[in-house]
Amino acid sequence: MMNITPVVKQLLIINIIFFLGSMYVPVAKAYFPLYYIDNDMFRPWQFLTHMFMHGGFAHIFFNMFALYSFGSALEHFWGGKKFLFFYISCGLGAALLHTFVNYAQIYYLIHEVAQLNLSKTDLHLLLNMDYVAVFDANGHMLPGKIKTILDGAHCTQEQFNAIQQAYAVSKPNVVGASGAIYGLLAAFAFMFPNAELGIMFIPIPVKAKYFVPGLLTLDLFLGFNGQSIFGAGSTGIAHFAHIGGALTGFIMMWMWKKNQFNDKRWN
Repeated sequence: MMNITPVVKQLLIINIIFFLGSMYVPVAKAYFPLYYIDNDMFRPWQFLTHMFMHGGFAHIFFNMFALYSFGSALEHFWGGKKFLFFYISCGLGAALLHTFVNYAQIYYLIHEVAQLNLSKTDLHLLLNMDYVAVFDANGHMLPGKIKTILDGAHCTQEQFNAIQQAYAVSKPNVVGASGAIYGLLAAFAFMFPNAELGIMFIPIPVKAKYFVPGLLTLDLFLGFNGQSIFGAGSTGIAHFAHIGGALTGFIMMWMWKKNQFNDKRWN
């Protein structure tokens, strides 16, 4: 078993501090996860801070176990600075692809109700309103801003369903180091394709060049069905963050292999 490397150790400590700290400072759970860019709770720093937040013990345990297992091996070969740059880049790449997919989904749904001629202010309000609070116990919409906007636009039930779907995409937040971890997995498979991995719940070793693509394929499939592997699974599309992290990792590995950074000394 490889000894834990310095940067991996520091990342583990930071993640644990964030995890425990958020239990005693609940406001962290409001401002550090990543929200959709048009959500009232969105802040630019969330592209970074979300990767240090986790949804529960199992979530952080599996992410940190993967960070230790794969990160220590990569840092051993790269050195601390290059490893940290790679890790953060993959986490950012994961957040960017997740955000882009959310934007594409919301744009498509809003385009379906374009004939309502809703203003940007109206759309922003519709995507940020607490819909639970605008319905009574019988499911009838209560008088208020939302009802006024929809009545004024002569919104049909089908159009309202599209707006609710867009709301459902924009409302949840994303937490976890999963995107960065998937980048590490991609890098590990790139560097050590024939390394045999002893995976939990699988009694036989699996070569990295088979395990990582298989994991991505499975995670993508489960993601389309509203589930995920390493992620919290609350958004139904968290798999795109995983794919984004892995894709960022693969692109960076390909660029480094092509000697794009020969003129820079990391260590």
